[in-house]
Amino acid sequence: MDWLAFADAKRARFSEQHGELDERALVRSGNTAYAAALALLMAGDAEAQEWFARAAERWRESWDAVPPHEAWGRPIGVLKARLLAGEDAAEAARWTLELGTQNASSPIGRYAAALALLALERWPEARHVAESLRELDDFPHDVAEALAFIAAHDPIAYIEAVESVVGSFESRDGFLEDVPVADTALVLDLLARRRGISQPLPESVVLPE
Repeated sequence: MDWLAFADAKRARFSEQHGELDERALVRSGNTAYAAALALLMAGDAEAQEWFARAAERWRESWDAVPPHEAWGRPIGVLKARLLAGEDAAEAARWTLELGTQNASSPIGRYAAALALLALERWPEARHVAESLRELDDFPHDVAEALAFIAAHDPIAYIEAVESVVGSFESRDGFLEDVPVADTALVLDLLARRRGISQPLPESVVLPE
């Protein structure tokens, strides 16, 4: 794939949006910015950080536009984007927990909580939430295991889990905004490094070189 051309197309689409945006338009705008950021990351372009930040801002705005609700994908997106932008994600993580994600009935809500707790280095709480996700049939088991093994500081088990996550991205057909990038694995890698686990991700067509 020509990643720079793909990124240019997404950035042009982002720029076409004018005037005050409603909730749905803000979500679409965040999706477009995130797609541009992932493409720039794959191309090795430092401008990716700026576009991850834009995605986080738009998704946060979309949540604030119609609270309260349980569109948990948005705080997840905000957290992922802040982490991938190389920013301090503490504020986004605290906000995510303030939404009640730790006690959410939805697995996606608790996934948001696990990411937030890991970002804040609250390892025991993160492990508790991640373990609850491992018990579910309707949540990706390898993602839940990777979260739990990061929290437990189990490098060997984590490596096996994150390699499975990468493999799942390699075999899937659908991606957000048609961007074939294993962003979940990239975020897990960043969180693992905070825990002192620095094993490189495997080489893959869905990861940057």
